[in-house]
Amino acid sequence: QVQLMESGGGSVQAGGSLRLSCVVSGGTDCINAIAWYRQAPGQERRFVSHIRPQGLTEYDRSVRGRFTISQNNAKNTVYLQMNSLKPEDAAMYYCKMTALRRCGGSEFWGQGTQVTVSS
Repeated sequence: QVQLMESGGGSVQAGGSLRLSCVVSGGTDCINAIAWYRQAPGQERRFVSHIRPQGLTEYDRSVRGRFTISQNNAKNTVYLQMNSLKPEDAAMYYCKMTALRRCGGSEFWGQGTQVTVSS
């Protein structure tokens, strides 16, 4: 059973930093990518960044240069370092695992962690 657990959210002032963590348990040998998404009230869930086991990363243009995704494979944990936070970064942040096709290609979501940024 795959489970994802996010942590690290909180309330910061604009310009501040937070580091989110996503711990993956179960099915870790089937990881195709781990991604971060965010959803603000009244908006759809949007892609932020992802990382593949080989270390390849992608970022949405709105966070490129400010956010950094990384992983610690020994801890089955993916991090999202968020610097220079803006009020528009405030949202619920979710991590998602996409499984390899040979493992069924399913997607698994965590419960989310809230980020609040005050101006």
